[in-house]
Amino acid sequence: QVQLVESGGGLVQAGGSLRLSCLASGRISTYAMGWFRQAPGKEREFVAARRRSDGSTFYADSVKGRFTISRDNVKNTVFLQMDSLKPEDTAVYYCAVNTIWRGYDSANDYAYWGQGTQVTVSS
Repeated sequence: QVQLVESGGGLVQAGGSLRLSCLASGRISTYAMGWFRQAPGKEREFVAARRRSDGSTFYADSVKGRFTISRDNVKNTVFLQMDSLKPEDTAVYYCAVNTIWRGYDSANDYAYWGQGTQVTVSS
C-alpha cells in the first residue's frame, strides 16, 4: 500500500511557475509515477509520467515544453515543475502510482492516488 500527499499548489499569475511535490509513504523507486489534473466539470486528464525502467518521460501535448516531471527516490518524492502557466492549467492536480506499466495516459493505469492540490492561474 502506498499513500501519496501532494503539496505546492496555489494561486499564480499567468506566465508564472509552481512546483508541485508528491510525498509517498512507501518506497516508490520501483514504480512509474504520473500526474493528472481535473478542472471543474471536466474529466481527469493525463499531464505527465515518468517510467521507472529507463526514466523516460511522457507529457500531454498541452503541457509539453512547459512542465517537467522528476523524482527523488531517496526522499520518496515526485515533482512537477510547471512553468509558463496559463489560465487553462487551472485544476486540481493529482499524483499517482503506476504499478504495472501497460500504459501511462489513462487513469486506469494507476493504482494509488493522492488527494490532490489546487492550482489556480489568473489571467
